Amino acid sequence: MTDERRPADLTYPSLLEDSAEDLYEHAPCGYLSTLLDGSVLRANGTLLGWLGYRREEVVGRLSFTDLLSVGGKIYYETHYAPLLRMQGQAGGIALELRTAAGERLPVLATSVVKPDRQGRPLLVRTTLFDARDRRAYERELLRARQELERERARLQKVLATLQRSLLPPSLPDVPGLEAVAHYHTAAPDDLGGDFYDLFELGGGRWCFFLGDVCGKGPAAAALTSLARYTLRAAALPGPGPAAMLETLHQTLQERGDGADCGYCTALAGVLTRLAGGGFDVVVAAGGHPPALLLRADGAAEYLDTPGGTPVGLLSEPEFVTARARLAPGDTLLLYTDGLTDARAGPGGPDRLGDDALLDFGRRLAPAGPARLVEAVVDLLEELGPGVEDDTALLALGVPRGTG
Repeated sequence: MTDERRPADLTYPSLLEDSAEDLYEHAPCGYLSTLLDGSVLRANGTLLGWLGYRREEVVGRLSFTDLLSVGGKIYYETHYAPLLRMQGQAGGIALELRTAAGERLPVLATSVVKPDRQGRPLLVRTTLFDARDRRAYERELLRARQELERERARLQKVLATLQRSLLPPSLPDVPGLEAVAHYHTAAPDDLGGDFYDLFELGGGRWCFFLGDVCGKGPAAAALTSLARYTLRAAALPGPGPAAMLETLHQTLQERGDGADCGYCTALAGVLTRLAGGGFDVVVAAGGHPPALLLRADGAAEYLDTPGGTPVGLLSEPEFVTARARLAPGDTLLLYTDGLTDARAGPGGPDRLGDDALLDFGRRLAPAGPARLVEAVVDLLEELGPGVEDDTALLALGVPRGTG
């Protein structure tokens, strides 16, 4: 019975034979057969069409390397051909062909050495895939990546500039006092919420503070700016550190309902120059880690400011006040919890903690502000990825011999 779906004079064997030849000649890839020296024995129509050659211009007249660009020829001779000789095959190699018009055609080449009956290399069969779309995709991907890197660098520059604007450009010169500050950024792509300041009140009195707002990013930056300038304004009438925190608390409470995490922890203090040398220090804490005091005799201790509530968090806050004398050779270190919350290693279970920081201070004491801050910065660098939050440092010390 004759199948009406195909001509009666076509049998399956003849159809398959025609299809095999057609598949070779018009395959979606290029086929090339060469001798071991590269002389072309056969090339399919697809490859000839890509290159713009007639069959008689290539077969028996050119070698494979004649079809390659200068760069492709160098790579073939230095890498491709040696690989074929050693392994008998090479796959997925990126090359560039040169068309009859002199244009470059990127391809992916796979070659296999065909042996004779005695197992000796006879010829090389190569399959070539048009890689123009892939090369265009790779170029576009590279362009997009470069654009992303430029945008990230621009963003980091903007963030760094904005971060600097939230901190004093430099600390003032205070007679009889050495002051050193440092800001350690844990994530350059985020705006941190740590802040500090030191400024003169007059009459031999100086105000300082350091704090950490809740959250990161633009909202935290806005809160940081508000906290810093509110504390500066609150200090000028001279009501004392606890009253400064109370003013900031009222400001944050009036700002909103806490939906944007609108609170912070802070230490605020006032330095008063003493006639005999050194300073009287009064510090108020609002839920902030205690300041570390390194004594001239080699001892180290925390200022006693336990408890206390974060500023702006509760309707009825509690702020704790402590007093101390900063004598010649003594150094007071204020820091944010990015230091004590740092892990011993990335993802490690143990945090540095208050006890370890106290031991660290005892090993350093007596140390001036510059040496102390340098040592803490080295510690943060050593902890590396374990430092998951930004850290602000403010060290205030009285040089030895100050009278």
